[in-house]
Amino acid sequence: MADEKQPAISRTLRSFPPADYLFKVESVSVLLNTRIEKYESGSFEVGGYKWRLCLYPNGINKSEGKRHVSLYLEISDAENLPLGWEATHILQLCGQDRRYTNDMHSSTYLDADEKASHFNVVKTQRGIAQFLSLDELKDPCNGYLMDDCCIFGAEVFVIKYSGKGECLSVIKDPADGTFTWEIENFYQRNEETVYSEIFTVKEVKWKLMLYPCGSKAKNKSLSLFLKLASYETLLHQRKLYAEFELSIKDQKSSVYIKPCHLTYGSLTPTKFGVFLISSLSVISMTNPTTSY
Repeated sequence: MADEKQPAISRTLRSFPPADYLFKVESVSVLLNTRIEKYESGSFEVGGYKWRLCLYPNGINKSEGKRHVSLYLEISDAENLPLGWEATHILQLCGQDRRYTNDMHSSTYLDADEKASHFNVVKTQRGIAQFLSLDELKDPCNGYLMDDCCIFGAEVFVIKYSGKGECLSVIKDPADGTFTWEIENFYQRNEETVYSEIFTVKEVKWKLMLYPCGSKAKNKSLSLFLKLASYETLLHQRKLYAEFELSIKDQKSSVYIKPCHLTYGSLTPTKFGVFLISSLSVISMTNPTTSY
């Protein structure tokens, strides 16, 4: 069954043939004077479905296709498809203009592009009722009909959802976005690296990593990092972007000192890394006048 309403189409010219199927019609003048209302091409496969072209030489009906060639695409094995099947496609139907050459690879083709539409058990045929007017077809100045022969073609782009995608979610000032780490017996610790307990912010697990004597210039600065603790649970290729501040508390004045500016970074499961957040002089840490 053909469409009851004409789909929105655009028409362009191009210099290369359709990729999926070419359909040559000979003795066009004879065909136009026969009682053949519809001709079905052989089947061709694209996107896992079998298709065929349906040509209506004198139009699909007296109203929509009057004085036009109608060209349609049809699922050729609909009866063999599973219950509830559906195919979404973008269709390009072509007519060859051979005014300058008979070589199909160097001719000009009229493209009639239909917007994305659906095939299903109810709609097994879609196309263009007014693909090309008979007057245009017969006019030798146009080049569509040469030696009583014309060529049509089709390109079918089947749209299949692969199940892949992603979501960008931006969270501002999460309620659980503050973590306080109290380190006991700081001066008695001789580890090169000290880790905090794991804390969670919006279902993402983090931990702090401290180098008491610095991460690079030993015994010159205290280095503090923010580290992603749950990188192995992130989906493949997922990216995580964060803005954060780290600070150290002056315990006498209860003021938090922020040796660095607001910092941000991007993490992926394959490059989980650490963020160098701040450095504080070891001399400042050991100075009794400071209360860190």
